[in-house]
Amino acid sequence: MNTAKLLELGQSPWLDNIERHHTRSGELNRMVEQEGLRGLTSNPSIFDKSISKGQGYEPDIRRLAGQGMTAIELYESLTTTDIREAAQVLLPVHETSAGRDGYVSLEPPSQYAYDIEKTIAEASRLFRLVNAPNLMMKVPGTADGLVALRRLVGSGINVNVTLLFSPHNYALAAQAYIDGLSDLMAQGGDLTRIASVASVFVSRVDTLVDKQLEQRAAAETNLVRRHETERLRGRAALANCELIYHIYRQRFSAPDFQALAASGARPQRLLWGSTSTKNPAYSDLKYVEGLVAQGTINTLPLETWKALLDHGAIRYSLGYDQDGARATLDRIEDLGINMDEAHATLQREGVAAFDRALDSLLCNLEEKRKQAVVR
Repeated sequence: MNTAKLLELGQSPWLDNIERHHTRSGELNRMVEQEGLRGLTSNPSIFDKSISKGQGYEPDIRRLAGQGMTAIELYESLTTTDIREAAQVLLPVHETSAGRDGYVSLEPPSQYAYDIEKTIAEASRLFRLVNAPNLMMKVPGTADGLVALRRLVGSGINVNVTLLFSPHNYALAAQAYIDGLSDLMAQGGDLTRIASVASVFVSRVDTLVDKQLEQRAAAETNLVRRHETERLRGRAALANCELIYHIYRQRFSAPDFQALAASGARPQRLLWGSTSTKNPAYSDLKYVEGLVAQGTINTLPLETWKALLDHGAIRYSLGYDQDGARATLDRIEDLGINMDEAHATLQREGVAAFDRALDSLLCNLEEKRKQAVVR
């Protein structure tokens, strides 16, 4: 099975999805036991789809609304129940992997992305509320989120730092994690109980850069230069990940982290997110087959998971061509496409998209709540 091959090469396959009927029907357990699933991530967009359109929520919504819960209270109750139940299914993976895998991620409300204290307070409260050893709290890789990352790790909380796009932003996230471990050790905390992943979003980079490349190619009158510009489409994201993976290997082999590792600290693993293919002209497994590297995680949407099982061709594909990746990104920048600006735009848009998804879900829950109260 292709997931077994990924594990053999040192990459863990996680699922970028959570649905109550999957958990309660035994489907999630089947994916763990028979298909090699090793973890699960969630976000407000996923919950918006699951709760608004999924199966198994209506009885709880009616019951909780009858108890007088508000829409935000309904949201918290439904999501923490889903997370707790999924964490229970994945607990054996967590135990048998000695805490390497088997995690489920939960994100505090996205409106706190730029508020350090509220992010820390909500993440800490929800971590205690769910009360599962294999829970990771998600915080965005914004400047404020990275401060929260350090302080949460320093207080003994597992963190999935998300919405990372640029190599520089990733390097800051890795440093914040290491600083948090140092803080925890200084307080006498147990480093062996802490885990973190750095979620680098992939396909969105190509979506944005490809659009700009197409505009430049259309405006180019020189046929050779037009062809060269067109050939760069679909190459930015994987090149970006190549540079990030290089930083990962350097940072977690450095002496300061190795000193922490001697006390039981784990590296903050790289997690490739947004790995479904948005452009139908590209392979449906472009961001799976192209990102196989030791020590990493790929979190796949359900359709991409099915494609992997059906026809994935798995071999090491990352960590071999840093110079080529840098040259690719340099050529893109030579065309006037500023990658730093692109990454910053994608992060802002990502936070805003999660905020919109939460607003959409809360509006939907408010309608359902009103209907339940009337009945």
